Amino acid sequence: MLTPAELVGLIEAVAKGDQAAFERLYAATRAKLYGVVLRILRRQDLAEEVIQETYVKIWNGAAQFNPALSSPITWMASIARNRAIDIVRKKSEVSIEEEPQAMEVAADSPDPLARREMTEELKRLLECVGRLEPDRQRLVLLAYYNGWSREQLAEKFAAPVNTVKTWLRRSMLDIRECLGL
Repeated sequence: MLTPAELVGLIEAVAKGDQAAFERLYAATRAKLYGVVLRILRRQDLAEEVIQETYVKIWNGAAQFNPALSSPITWMASIARNRAIDIVRKKSEVSIEEEPQAMEVAADSPDPLARREMTEELKRLLECVGRLEPDRQRLVLLAYYNGWSREQLAEKFAAPVNTVKTWLRRSMLDIRECLGL
């Protein structure tokens, strides 16, 4: 895996139309982004389609990336995650209540591929998430790992959407502070 600084450099080169940099960026981040999307969609065909769309958006939007606002992988993952969530919202044939596994928070032990890819950065992130109150941990994991919308979270936690937004924001600020960002 490339360092965040190397990823920033690649995104800057992509913003200038450098196809070789785009290929390196794709090779370095595809597995991570595919994992994010597949976790939300649970269908390989849809996940592959979303990944294609994500990289088109990355290519077209690289000039808008600001490393002062987020890390490169966070920026790219949010593009992928948002697109996957859009597809989930459009799928009206299955409701969240009909898929009980969608209600579950991430398993305690990651699958073998995830374990192999767990970096020191991810370990630090998980440690910081672990410092949150149990309800806030669950909220953050449902939102950012399982791809739940604020409306779904509001229903699950029996709270107004604006309260959920505040909880998420405060939780993310606590995590950033813990990470030293």
